[in-house]
Amino acid sequence: MNAVVIAVLVMLVLSMARMNVVLALFMGALVGGVTGGMGAEASLAAFGKGLGGGASIALSYALLGAFAMAISRSGVPDLLAAKIIKVINKSKTDGQKAGGFKVKFSLLASIALMAVASQNLVPVHIAFIPILIPPLLATFSRLNLDRRLVACTLTFGLTATYMLLPVGFGNIYMIEILAGSLRTNGLEISNSIMPQAMMIPVAGMFLGLMVAAFWTYRKPRHYKMSEAEQADQTLEVSVPMNKLLGSAAGVVIALIAQLWTDSMSLGALAGCLTLMLTGVINWKEADGVFLDGMKMMAYCGFIMIAAAGFSEVMRATGEVTTLVASIQELFAGNTALGVLMMLIVGLLITMGIGSSFSTVPIIATLYVPLGMEMGLSALAIAALVGTAGALGDAGSPASDSTIGPSAGLNADGQHDHIRDSVLPTFIHYNIPLILFGWLAVMVL
Repeated sequence: MNAVVIAVLVMLVLSMARMNVVLALFMGALVGGVTGGMGAEASLAAFGKGLGGGASIALSYALLGAFAMAISRSGVPDLLAAKIIKVINKSKTDGQKAGGFKVKFSLLASIALMAVASQNLVPVHIAFIPILIPPLLATFSRLNLDRRLVACTLTFGLTATYMLLPVGFGNIYMIEILAGSLRTNGLEISNSIMPQAMMIPVAGMFLGLMVAAFWTYRKPRHYKMSEAEQADQTLEVSVPMNKLLGSAAGVVIALIAQLWTDSMSLGALAGCLTLMLTGVINWKEADGVFLDGMKMMAYCGFIMIAAAGFSEVMRATGEVTTLVASIQELFAGNTALGVLMMLIVGLLITMGIGSSFSTVPIIATLYVPLGMEMGLSALAIAALVGTAGALGDAGSPASDSTIGPSAGLNADGQHDHIRDSVLPTFIHYNIPLILFGWLAVMVL
């Protein structure tokens, strides 16, 4: 069996068996490297070399965590949570059912919009989740809202946004990485048509979200609540105007700095400095606030660093090329089956690496020539590579689109990363992405 397949399977099985994700990535990389003929020493060396590739991402996450924690200390997240709770309490007095469809739908729609905004309008990525979601957990419990549905909603907002909207993180994925990789490998394509290539695959993700909301997780799910949480939450939360304005200024400046420098780290740093200069965060307390934020995102950073090491071992084995070549040989002359298998290979690679952003440059080198040889159009090849890269991002134990939701929803210890984030998002997004991605390649 191919070493990449074995490595990913080992990583997934160990994660399902509740082994720490970082250790599962390390073990999977080691087994994959040895299976690929590298030997244990060479595999360890490749893993160590790859760790440096995840350091910049980890730094970005740490600074984004600091920025998000600083925003939380302004009281804005608590204010937002209090307003949501007030709406729910009002629905009770109006005679509406507390767990009614309208209230749940409004809450989930708001969460989805926050996730979408985190990719472009307020580019803090997943750092907003551990800040904003924990204050809402008691509300979720009061509504008997299944947190697996909340995880699916967050993941949809995080993933579908960069796949379809070429702004913020979407600009990085669709224009810089995807379109850039296609051109590097000899395919002439315009940046303006990239959203068109991804519309059908994203429609599949939307269908998966609807299935989760209206079928799979439609029934109430009960969670334990503390005495404080069980009490009726009528606490009035107020935030001084100077902190509201300072927080808004910090968000705007962070966005401008990121777009100007193309750096999440500098954007987060600029936002943090703005919050300090505007008095949102007291200068004497700033060190403790930022340290708490960095700690909050540290686990996410370690997973991304380990995923970078895993990715480097997979590259070093050379087994990715072998896997694609075997598909080409096996399905020569059968475009439909060949495309389907290439999508599944993309799923396996991204599941292990944990990042669609890192997967696209790897598979584009192989898929672009194959697609051109099959006679696929430029738009179809873009859909093939873009979908194959995004497959597995939702549903990978090492992906920030599953790590982020777990970080917020498990604040009270009642949300399992694998069973409540990874499996639900894998089922509801990867399966429709394969089907709709295949359809897109066939019709474009």
